Amino acid sequence: MQKLRLHTAINATKEKIWEVLWNIHCYETWTTVFAEGSTVKTDQWKEGTRIYFVDENGAGMVSEVAAHRPNEFMSFRHLGMINNGIEDTSSEKVKAWAGSLENYTLSSDNDHCVLTLEMDIAEEYSDYFTKTWPLALEKIKGLAEGTVKPVITIHADINAPVEKVWKAWTQPEQVMQWNHASDDWHCPAASVDLRDGGNFSFTMAAKDGSFSFDFAGVYQDVKENEFIGVLLGDGRFWKTTFKTQDGGTRVTERFETEQMNSLELQQGGWQSILNNFKKHVESN
Repeated sequence: MQKLRLHTAINATKEKIWEVLWNIHCYETWTTVFAEGSTVKTDQWKEGTRIYFVDENGAGMVSEVAAHRPNEFMSFRHLGMINNGIEDTSSEKVKAWAGSLENYTLSSDNDHCVLTLEMDIAEEYSDYFTKTWPLALEKIKGLAEGTVKPVITIHADINAPVEKVWKAWTQPEQVMQWNHASDDWHCPAASVDLRDGGNFSFTMAAKDGSFSFDFAGVYQDVKENEFIGVLLGDGRFWKTTFKTQDGGTRVTERFETEQMNSLELQQGGWQSILNNFKKHVESN
């Protein structure tokens, strides 16, 4: 077993860095360097509880929170793997590294805070983590200092084939039927030029006429029935993927956040629109 030890100086408070490390939206942003769609299933990071570090398919690592001292120290003890809901904590392969630790320490250094990462690594994973951890620390630093935007991920499982889902997502006349977060808003106009370099614009408006705006951008990466990459008008990215599963389609959206509204409010608004989309597809 090898020990990886890295540190980075960050121009932010301990409280801000701690939030970046363990707020779910920030966590899912900096861990994309390990796997896109990476997330964590945890009981508020409570010391002594089971925790699951998994990818978008639910496969990953089973661990426990070995220590949790807010704004100072977090330690995970890795126990095994999980795949398709089945935990493996006893196979010979797992036993080779079970019990290894992953530690995060925050300390003060003059005008900066220093984040130190220590991790026990099995030799077969040494090259991978040696390459990816510096990238993760760079993202953590950027999130804490405000140069990297948090990314939010939302999902909807839709009982319809991907071809139907794709059309409902991309045809302007259908977009106008589902593209609103609440019943007092609507989408009175939509234009779509669905190709790399093509533009789109959706008018979002209050039904009482008190307010409206255009949600617009440029398509950068389009593959029919699979994914759509967009650069929004304010420079943020938005990516939507369509994946066939269990006879239906999983739609996943990942988008960079803006600074005017809380992360929770942004997640709720985008999820409400996606829920309306699901309802539209399944009822038509």
